[in-house]
Amino acid sequence: MRIVIALGGNALLRRGEAMTAEAQRGNVRAACEQIARVVEGNELVIAHGNGPQVGLLALQSAAYTDVSPYPLDVLGAQTEGMIGYVIEQELGNLLPFEQPFATLLTQVEVDAADPAFQSPTKPIGPVYSREEAERLASEKGWSIRPDGDKFRRVVPSPEPKHIFEIRPVKWLLEQGTIVICAGGGGIPTVHDESGRLVGVEAVIDKDLCSALLAQQLDADLLVIATDVDAVYLDWGQPTQRAIATASPDMMDEFEFAAGSMGPKVEAACRFARHAGKTAVIGSLEDIGAIVAGEDAGTRISTSIREIGYRQGNTA
Repeated sequence: MRIVIALGGNALLRRGEAMTAEAQRGNVRAACEQIARVVEGNELVIAHGNGPQVGLLALQSAAYTDVSPYPLDVLGAQTEGMIGYVIEQELGNLLPFEQPFATLLTQVEVDAADPAFQSPTKPIGPVYSREEAERLASEKGWSIRPDGDKFRRVVPSPEPKHIFEIRPVKWLLEQGTIVICAGGGGIPTVHDESGRLVGVEAVIDKDLCSALLAQQLDADLLVIATDVDAVYLDWGQPTQRAIATASPDMMDEFEFAAGSMGPKVEAACRFARHAGKTAVIGSLEDIGAIVAGEDAGTRISTSIREIGYRQGNTA
């Protein structure tokens, strides 16, 4: 199968964890141990989040006051290279020496008139207390929003429209290469009034871009790997239950948190609808079972006629 695996931010840096190179490498190593199990016999594309990393780079850039901070599109490109390098190295250490890898800087077109530019929603960087977040917002002109019991900086997250490097990705797959691309949702770009392609101050949602990537690659399966084993209804309540199978229309009947599960469900539903294939949202540890078609994760497909719940996944 041709498979797109979208690694959530937890695969790189867990909530509240020190933002060190060592911590990120350890998490990537754990993710790669799972991915290595599904390489044989499949064509593999890996996308990943970059929220914590791009936020950290923005902080580091702002600390050098002699020049203006680097824009988010440039910082996003830096994270694609940094994270891709670590994934290549850790996965390469688990696979035969002959296995080729490639990390592609991936430019993604967005609409300059996207309303997201007027309403920042995408969290980046570390979490802060309310007091610290409000101070930073005042000093730096940031937009901030609650993130659980903490606060984070938020930036515009426009819709991905077109992936410019889609043809090189296809060429590499045809040669047996494992491709790492569309990191952090890709580098956000627009065509200016003169028709030139330029970067913009934004971070594209990784899951929505991964759905577009999977659709344009004619992938057989989209796997959205996160830190929970399935999509839950009534999360944290005595009535919580895990969805095992559903169609996109069935998922539309429920509401999911905009800052966490919501984009993942929307991305999975988009791919299932537009590609006519299957998307699965599940735990990183279950990737092998998900690819094997076993009872793992939340499987979303237009061929499903009745919503199914997983027994034993209740509070």
